[in-house]
Amino acid sequence: MKGVVLRELGGPEKALVDEVDPPTAANGEVVVRIRAAALNRRDLFVTYGQYPGIELPSILGSDGAGVVEELPPGYRGDHGVGDDVMILPSLDWGDDPRVQSPQFRTLGVPKDGTFAELVAVPVDNVFRKPDHLSYAEAAALPLAGVTAYRAVVSRGQLQDGETVLITGAGGGVAGFAIQFAAALGAHVLVTSTRAENLELATTLGAAGGIDWSEKDWSARLKEQGAKVDVVIDSIGGEQFPRLVRLLRAGGRLVIFGATAGPVPNLVLPHLFLKQLDVRGTSMGNAQEFADMLELVTHHEIHPHLGARFPLGEVADAMRLMEAGAPAGKIILEL
Repeated sequence: MKGVVLRELGGPEKALVDEVDPPTAANGEVVVRIRAAALNRRDLFVTYGQYPGIELPSILGSDGAGVVEELPPGYRGDHGVGDDVMILPSLDWGDDPRVQSPQFRTLGVPKDGTFAELVAVPVDNVFRKPDHLSYAEAAALPLAGVTAYRAVVSRGQLQDGETVLITGAGGGVAGFAIQFAAALGAHVLVTSTRAENLELATTLGAAGGIDWSEKDWSARLKEQGAKVDVVIDSIGGEQFPRLVRLLRAGGRLVIFGATAGPVPNLVLPHLFLKQLDVRGTSMGNAQEFADMLELVTHHEIHPHLGARFPLGEVADAMRLMEAGAPAGKIILEL
């Protein structure tokens, strides 16, 4: 079979399509024939060696959707050969829903991932594809979707009628967070440095957005009467203290990334005098994935897709992601 194999580090050009041995259904795993896969920043970082636990050679890819090809011997569960499915990339989360186990891994390096014609994953990581989603849409959802769901629902505990501020509109997780928050009845505000991302956010359910490259962006939000109950942030950096000041007393600040680096000049009394909760989050477990799919199905949420590439043009797809365009998930089609 064909797969995108990383044999050495050095960037997207090292991710090469090659013939590899197909996997088999053993040790409680199911083999899925991939119809579509989706890129994540993780895949790009791995090619540069900027991710822990890399083992080479390995097949890249965390997100995928397709058809059940083979089931493990003696399997008596709900899945059947030919079923349309999607894959949860959280492996070995463990029994504690609050935090991952020490054995936790993400599918795709070191365990061979979804950028291949076939992939073997634990049967508990395979879920029925919602009927209203295409293979490409289903492939776009898993990693970013479960991360957004955990941030908004499990950790953010967002309620109907609350106001949430989501930073970095245009990113994959942020896009799903906007859709999920809007579906839950929240008033959604966003930030970005690109006008097109702010426009996209409104189509996904945001009530408004602001360009936070402007010096007085937080003051403008306050002038508009924004009283923020929850912040979902993936940026960090020098803007983080403003997010703290924007939150109303008793608010929640949920963090799943730090693309702008360390936080300078954070005034701690702004945290403790306002009784704020600061909560970290990453990925999500199988129950959260199932709950996320229920929300997506009930509200018929469709992921926003960006560019599409054939598997053989994976390096071009990664370079497009590295350049920061387009908004929406980048899909590999098989």
